[in-house]
Amino acid sequence: MTDVSSPPTLGRSSPDLAARALATAPAFRARHLPTLILVVVLAALPLVLPNAFYFDVAIRILANAVLAVALNLLIGYCGQISLGHAGFFGLGAYGSAILTTHWDWKAPTALVVSAAVVGLLAWLVARVILRLKGHYLAMATLGLGIIVTIVLTNEASLTGGPDGMSVGDFTAFGFRLYGERVWYWVFAGLLVVAVVLAGNLVESPAGRALRALHGSEVAARVVGIDTASFKTRVFVLSAVVAAIMGSLTAHYLGFITPQVASFHKSVELVTMVVVGGMASIWGSVFGAALLSLLPELLAKFEGFETIVFGLILVTTMIFLPRGIVPSIVARLTRKEG
Repeated sequence: MTDVSSPPTLGRSSPDLAARALATAPAFRARHLPTLILVVVLAALPLVLPNAFYFDVAIRILANAVLAVALNLLIGYCGQISLGHAGFFGLGAYGSAILTTHWDWKAPTALVVSAAVVGLLAWLVARVILRLKGHYLAMATLGLGIIVTIVLTNEASLTGGPDGMSVGDFTAFGFRLYGERVWYWVFAGLLVVAVVLAGNLVESPAGRALRALHGSEVAARVVGIDTASFKTRVFVLSAVVAAIMGSLTAHYLGFITPQVASFHKSVELVTMVVVGGMASIWGSVFGAALLSLLPELLAKFEGFETIVFGLILVTTMIFLPRGIVPSIVARLTRKEG
């Protein structure tokens, strides 16, 4: 006679499922809790910002954080240095500015077309320069950024030359993005999306392939990873993100000059990644916030702010060589162990 007093189990008993859930709970919290904290902080921040100036500083931090997260995928996880990434940012900014100002394109269309053109350019460039390694690659990307800056400066009929050009408002579906508060929510939403997508990419098989590539490109090829394809994809991805942020930043500022594509901007982005922590998404966010705030905090050191800024960076790299966030996390982990 068949015993029908107990329900059938499907492959795994309830105690096994409970044990598995308890085992994965810490990993789930470690991955998603920082994102939840970020969302709460971004939602609460407008309640304490007193005026438009502080909103502007917050917006610049958010924009730099998105750029740093995307660039960290290339530098920190893929191991490919880029000293010319501001060039893609500038091309996105001027692409939207030129298309909306000279040809009366709609802002969303101009943004998409600019990002697509930058993506195509990045793909063509990547197929050549990503064959280089080390300081050769750094010099090649530096040259790319310089070329972009020279073109934007010399093509005065389109770009306004060194004096720059005005950029109209961003209007989509009859809604106009206007004012620091509205732009704050736009950039805050983009940062959350960037963090979530970057986290999913890093935890995916593709992310593990990127880390393997960073560790040893030869070993990665031996185990069957198409290193050239992965490097090109990440380079294009980071360039497209830079172009999108450049377009939105241009509409937010309302006026741009070739300085948006300058070497100084590229170095600033790389420094955010290195100081915050390479191969660390949250290191990118922290580095962007720190380096965006420092010039404002050091403004009272008139004439000495650059020296103080340099001392802070040198001290950080001496005592926290892996970057601030990974070094602190490693020390806390050792103490808990």
